[in-house]
Amino acid sequence: MRNPARTAVYAATAMLCAAALGSCSADDEGKTSSAPAASQKKPTVAVRSTGLGKILVDGHGRTLYLFEADKKNTSKCSGGCAEAWPPVVVKGKAAPKAGHGVKKKLLDTGEREGGDRQVTYHGHPLYRYEGDSKAGATKGQGLDQFGAKWYVLDPSGKKITHKGKKPPKSPEKHDGGY
Repeated sequence: MRNPARTAVYAATAMLCAAALGSCSADDEGKTSSAPAASQKKPTVAVRSTGLGKILVDGHGRTLYLFEADKKNTSKCSGGCAEAWPPVVVKGKAAPKAGHGVKKKLLDTGEREGGDRQVTYHGHPLYRYEGDSKAGATKGQGLDQFGAKWYVLDPSGKKITHKGKKPPKSPEKHDGGY
């Protein structure tokens, strides 16, 4: 016969371990961190062509997003939000690096609650999405989470609102036969 109290202790311990492991993330050097922010010494923002058009990505090709609840250069995403949508932050006084296709004058940083500096583009704080399992994935596009929608950005800093490639044009009509 099983001891219900012991079973409850084991279940609670397993849940705490899973929660602790789930909040960890690896930085660009593969080191693990319990901070939800995707902190890099000098993160790169670049442009990549995808099914959504040309969009902003990080130096590893991972899609970058804006959060509609944010204000100019000011993030409104923290706690659980920042775990699901890790903000792109710089370490120390470093500046983000403009990669291929990026308008350097639109690239900046804004201060997050707690003092971290988050990378911004045309005033939009930038985030990654934990649901994007590989470079080029855009599973966060158009999601409504944590009180507002999330969108990818084009090189001019504007949000892209469509969900993917536009449907092909219908074939032209023919006047009988081939």
